Amino acid sequence: MARAFLFVLDSVGVGGADDADDFGDRGSNTIGHIAEACAAGDGDKEGLRSGPLKVPNLEKYGLGFAAELACGSIPNGFAYMRPAEAGWACAKEVSRGKDTITGHWEMSGVPLSKDWGYFPQTIPAFPDDLMNAIIASGELPGLLACRHASGTDVMEDYGDEHIQSGKPIIYTSTDSVIQIAAHEEFFGLDRLYKLCALTRKLADPLNIGRVIARPFIGKTSGSFERTANRRDYSVPPPELTILDRLEDDDRSTFAVGKIADIFAHRGVTDVRKANGNDAMTDATLQAMDDATDGDFVFTNFVDFDQLYGHRRDVPGYANCLEEFDKRLPELVAKLRDGDLMIITADHGNDPTWTGTDHTREQIPILLIGPNLPIGNLGQRLSFADIGETVAKHLGLSAGHHGTSLI
Repeated sequence: MARAFLFVLDSVGVGGADDADDFGDRGSNTIGHIAEACAAGDGDKEGLRSGPLKVPNLEKYGLGFAAELACGSIPNGFAYMRPAEAGWACAKEVSRGKDTITGHWEMSGVPLSKDWGYFPQTIPAFPDDLMNAIIASGELPGLLACRHASGTDVMEDYGDEHIQSGKPIIYTSTDSVIQIAAHEEFFGLDRLYKLCALTRKLADPLNIGRVIARPFIGKTSGSFERTANRRDYSVPPPELTILDRLEDDDRSTFAVGKIADIFAHRGVTDVRKANGNDAMTDATLQAMDDATDGDFVFTNFVDFDQLYGHRRDVPGYANCLEEFDKRLPELVAKLRDGDLMIITADHGNDPTWTGTDHTREQIPILLIGPNLPIGNLGQRLSFADIGETVAKHLGLSAGHHGTSLI
């Protein structure tokens, strides 16, 4: 029996969303604009990288062709060579959102028919009754920030005051999210987790997708640094995902990175955490070794989005792509006869775009493995086609959404 591997390059979109205007993202194109910036020298950074974007393995497996399907042109500097061992496609999102949960749920076979709740671009961004309830339930002296913000910015802006006052830092974005940052030592990691769990319950009536614990360390502003102990508190999917369906069939799902949190730990049989894409690759390689016939390994590589997309760091994003590309052959080498590997994304986060939030884009789908289709698999009408591809490959009956690519 075959195994399946689904690897999400968080935010590596390929542009071309028909409804990008609805999100203020018409013209956004994460991979296209990074390649364009690198070709123009805007992706250069001394000691990090220089010159055109160099991702020969992703090119070989069809990333450029997936981008061409979405936007009509190969990214600047990509070689127009026919991939030797892959099928490629791009996919539109039918759910109303451009966030992590929405993208992952749809690719797992559960598109969302209604929108999430969001917070306005006001200060404070959160309603008084919610903030008062968080303060009371958490026995807090107050809250800091309480606005739309970048996580790294609020950590620097409010970190010193947080340590002195004991008030946690709470902020949001254009996603349906409440993020709470606190110092692991001065506030306490367990206390932060408990506060986020309480906030999760308080946020349910507002239809908020995630509450995220954002712990950090350091003594003063300038030395603060996020740790690997992030934890996401998500609402459970409204229907059975591919993870649930596999669990019901007595299969194992290895969730690497933040996958388990995204699915509220439902359908997950083995959780593996790591900090950074390199460590995530190591954890994934081990999970691939541990997976047996019929098992599923699901990894989110978060650095693209978290470290570079939101910070609008083109050289950093380009270098992150290049570093992942160098290690991709290690992942491919683990494939056995009958295995399926899918490389995809969950949304865009164009680092050349305005603001600091995700961008509404199509995503690439690259199918890699022995005896799989090679060539153009078309523009797909839903991310749910990914979940149905995994289901068919692993011998499950068809779900309610999506169409298999194989």
